[in-house]
Amino acid sequence: MSNCSTDKHESCGQDCGCNPAGGLAPLHAHDHTCACNGSVPATEVPADGEESGCGCSSCGCHSHEHDHGSGSDKRELLLMGFSAVLFATGMLADDSMAQHVPNWLVLTVFYALPYILCGYDVLRLGLKSILKKDFFNEFTLMSGATIAAIALGELPEAVGVMLFYRIGEFVQERAAGHSRRSVKALLAARPSIAHQIVDDGSVRDVKPEDLGPGSHILVRPGEKIPLDGTVLEGDSQVDTSPLTGESIPLRLLPGGRVHAGTINLNGSLRIEVTSAFAESSIARILEMVENAVARKAPTERFITRVARWYTPAVTGLALLVAVIPPALGFGPFSEWLYRALVLLVISCPCALLISIPLGYFGGIGAASRRGILIKGGAVLDSLRDIRVAALDKTGTLTEGVFEVNAVLPAQDVEPDELLTTAALAESRSNHPIARSVMRAAIEANIITDDTAISSMREIPGKGVEVHTADATLLAGNAALMEAYDIAPQTVTVPGSVVQVARNGRLLGALVVADRLKPQSPEAIEGLRRMGIGTIAMLTGDRTEQARPVAERLKLDILKADLLPEDKADALEAIGPVKNTLFVGDGINDAPVLATAGVGVAMGGLGAEAAIETADVVILDDNPARLPELLRIARRTRTIVWQNITMALGIKSVFMGLGIFGLSGLWEAVFADVGVALMAVLNAARAGKIDTK
Repeated sequence: MSNCSTDKHESCGQDCGCNPAGGLAPLHAHDHTCACNGSVPATEVPADGEESGCGCSSCGCHSHEHDHGSGSDKRELLLMGFSAVLFATGMLADDSMAQHVPNWLVLTVFYALPYILCGYDVLRLGLKSILKKDFFNEFTLMSGATIAAIALGELPEAVGVMLFYRIGEFVQERAAGHSRRSVKALLAARPSIAHQIVDDGSVRDVKPEDLGPGSHILVRPGEKIPLDGTVLEGDSQVDTSPLTGESIPLRLLPGGRVHAGTINLNGSLRIEVTSAFAESSIARILEMVENAVARKAPTERFITRVARWYTPAVTGLALLVAVIPPALGFGPFSEWLYRALVLLVISCPCALLISIPLGYFGGIGAASRRGILIKGGAVLDSLRDIRVAALDKTGTLTEGVFEVNAVLPAQDVEPDELLTTAALAESRSNHPIARSVMRAAIEANIITDDTAISSMREIPGKGVEVHTADATLLAGNAALMEAYDIAPQTVTVPGSVVQVARNGRLLGALVVADRLKPQSPEAIEGLRRMGIGTIAMLTGDRTEQARPVAERLKLDILKADLLPEDKADALEAIGPVKNTLFVGDGINDAPVLATAGVGVAMGGLGAEAAIETADVVILDDNPARLPELLRIARRTRTIVWQNITMALGIKSVFMGLGIFGLSGLWEAVFADVGVALMAVLNAARAGKIDTK
């Protein structure tokens, strides 16, 4: 898989920075629609199956499969590893080797060769920029800085700059490439087959895209519903969690609406299609992810903004120093030319070029040791502006596992008697609530024998009726009790209520609710301490299921019953998108994860589409990592700005000394190399950030 073709590359020139060899990706920023491929959006997949892109991290047109982990990736690693070994050997043993082999051979093998291997792309793009009369950009800055270092005899420094730059670009582009696979993950998750019912009553398999409104389809138990539609025949439970995150199945009867991507559980359904696949729920999710990812190109990097004024300003200043003073009679031209060269040497931006990416990667490394994967330094920049946090419920704040959290026996009924009867009544049901009742019985050392059941009848939308040799058992909602003239128990505890009766007598009720993660309260408190002013829950669960969790965690905003497209709109309504953080785990969260300023996915049990779309992945599903993430991002940003301030400050002082003739080339080299070393050592602190 290649990047741009040669002809595209030539047409793009410096504005794209394509590298047919799959090497360097430029840092410059431009419009989110790459000039290489016309108006094709950055995330669009060409019809022929090949994925092209310019390799630019700013526009997102980088090939979706830069072959990281395959041929191109291995070649890049081999090139960087070989160059690093040569460079390290030269730095450690060049003096001893010079006693046995010619010095020119040492310089050629251990310095010149790795410089060319790592710097070829930068030098080539810098030359192309100059030929196009674009003299002041990152590539001319890098080329000029390293060539100046070589001219001063500092070849090792030039090699180090190019090597660190190459490694930094590889790591950052590799991390960014994962998020671009979100579209593929969604495409893999969509339904691929629809069972069309033709006029003679037979069934044939077709692609969902081939059907339109008015078509009739059959959906069997266990299958994904391929298209949006209305139920004509059948009675079934549907798992809507792929779209809404709702963990309780939804009952569907004739007349009910169904959405593509949901799963039919236990009964066949005849459905009339109401919209084409392109307008279905799953297709809308795909479109929203594509559009949101296209809008979220990486933040323009600081060094590029510096290059716009730094290089022209320093070059212009050096020119003025060389020309104006001798013209005014303040000394010979040779003296002021020397001072101008000192000024250019001091201004070499090596400290910034090395320390800034190292600072970001140190922060990324510190986060990874905490089980937090951050997809690039631009994400750390975005995290500093977060003012609003929105979280999904199921799988994010809760474990997505129902449990019995209240046993409420009626008068003169023992709790164990109530739980035993409920467990026997639910023993043959596969409903999630029934399974939670069975787990509660096992934890209470209650053993049920379902062989005592002579018959069982599920009453859709109400519960179950079970007969044994000597009893009739009922377990379900209040409507089931009322249907048998039994007054249901009044329950004020939040959650799903299971009323239990035996032989016409109410035994009590059980309250079943999704289990809150033990770290969730700590996570919310930590976000408050980090200055997050608004914390919201955006969930596809029903309001009665979500409200108890929101109240327990003292959240500011609750928006429930949301479809995926509703979540993105709700997030935008809460605050400026660039200042929002969203945390989720399901495929239904993919659009809002891509829309948010920073999207965070729970990676342990999260859907692949959510993980690939998100900017950050929490590997252990622990929400308490969120405050740690913000702390790491802010500390990293502080270290990066310390380096920027230190480098520019010290260099400014030595520039002034150089202009007045108080520093020479030795001091210039110290100001350059010494500042670079201090900046690198300071950047290394980012990898040791304490999250406490």
